Amino acid sequence: MDSDYVSPLGYDAFRRTCPSHTVLEMLASKWVYLTVCALRRGRLRNGELARKMEGITPKMLTQTLRVLERDGLVRREVFPVIPPRVEYELTELGQNLAGLLSQIRSWAEEHAPEIKKARARASADLDEIAVS
Repeated sequence: MDSDYVSPLGYDAFRRTCPSHTVLEMLASKWVYLTVCALRRGRLRNGELARKMEGITPKMLTQTLRVLERDGLVRREVFPVIPPRVEYELTELGQNLAGLLSQIRSWAEEHAPEIKKARARASADLDEIAVS
């Protein structure tokens, strides 16, 4: 779709006040993206998610899960045991999104070498300009 596309629902993500704009802002978070992809295969506990997503802090994982739950993408289930056990899984809406995000992840993994080379060339060009 191009910028001339008009949603049949009247939404326009290019408009700052459009609800779809705020959805795109939420989706732009790498942690939202990775959390949704991690939950695609099924339920996981907080610790399992933390181990799967290297570099995420406990605070960021908690915030991300709360956002996803608030937006109806993740379901949280608390089991009445001691200590409490909490599991997270994607809702139907979250599963729908996960399919799209998995395609983007596959594209990123496939094209990472090309992008890495382009970045190296750009960096070398900048270094050459700085030396001149």
